[in-house]
Amino acid sequence: MRAARRRVTAALAALTAVAALMAAAPGPAPGRGAAEALRRDTETVHTAGAVGAAAVLDTPSGTVGAHAGQADLRTGAPMRADAHYRAGSTVKTFVATVALQLVGEGRLSLDDTVDRWLPGVVSGHGNDGRRITVRQLLQHTSGLRGYTSVREVFPAGYSARGYYENRFRHYTAEELVDGATRYPPNSTPGAAYRYSNTNYVVVGMIVERVTGHPWRAEVRDRIIRPLKLTGTTLPGDRPYLPAPYAHGYHTYAEDGRRVDTTIFNSTAADASGDLVTTPHDINRFFTTLLTGRLLRPAEFAEMRRTVPIPDEPGRGAGLGLETTPLSCGGFYWHHGGNALGYSSENGVTTDGRRAVTVSTNSFDEADTARQERADKAVKALIDHALCR
Repeated sequence: MRAARRRVTAALAALTAVAALMAAAPGPAPGRGAAEALRRDTETVHTAGAVGAAAVLDTPSGTVGAHAGQADLRTGAPMRADAHYRAGSTVKTFVATVALQLVGEGRLSLDDTVDRWLPGVVSGHGNDGRRITVRQLLQHTSGLRGYTSVREVFPAGYSARGYYENRFRHYTAEELVDGATRYPPNSTPGAAYRYSNTNYVVVGMIVERVTGHPWRAEVRDRIIRPLKLTGTTLPGDRPYLPAPYAHGYHTYAEDGRRVDTTIFNSTAADASGDLVTTPHDINRFFTTLLTGRLLRPAEFAEMRRTVPIPDEPGRGAGLGLETTPLSCGGFYWHHGGNALGYSSENGVTTDGRRAVTVSTNSFDEADTARQERADKAVKALIDHALCR
């Protein structure tokens, strides 16, 4: 009963936050200049190499969207600003928010070790869950190897054949973690930042152990439903996207073959990347989060306590959030994500007043220069949108 009361209290707090957000009357749409700049920058993302691109900018004056390129190469259907896409690692911010809500409720500590909740799950080959904390998982300083770097665990990420043979395959979280811990860690716990999807799979397992509910249910009940993110789902074994959606196109480095990877069982991503959403929903989530409406002050401060990201001057990693400098001064908060055939990025100003999300429906591992041009254009769009 005590746990149930805490769950209800958390849900009511989230609903209260959303009520405050919805109470603000929408203003007029941003000016023609902002709309034209967004349209022009979105077109640049497309011409730089993305099959299709969509962007949505939210400001105190309202919302503006833009799109360019194609959502479906077979039919020639154009991209849409409201198209559903696979957002990949952006789900990490949702999962981190839930974990920090549990910290605020006194049910979890950032200093808890993995073995406190999952004894023996992270062990062998130098991996030791007795030495890894929840904070280190959330901040990618655990040293755990990423399971997506292990071809036999994630074959869909390496070849067209691997995709077609595994696109309907169901994975368990335990299977993913076991695949990563067959190999030595990248570093000792706490020694260095190194991004690893395994970290968030473990966090999802801890959330389930603490609450008694799957991590997807906690994210749904604490964030998606209260914020009315009607375009957002955590599909798991459901391999198809809801309409309208953008097809995803992944070009594999192994044979240079571009494959329509839209259909995919995203249990392969679990709590590290199982998210289907829209640009508008991502803006709403990040705006609500960055204005302090989803976390208590102490946990919100912990989320924004960053460590430097190596080899990326000025950038930092918090707990499920990252920072990037703005050309106009200061920085923005964000967490982008890649999935097979999809790449997306977002940005919110530190005061939470301006938010922009860009989604693209292609990822090219064969022509890295092409992909880098598209990525650079996405970053420029975000910088222009937030600095304007």
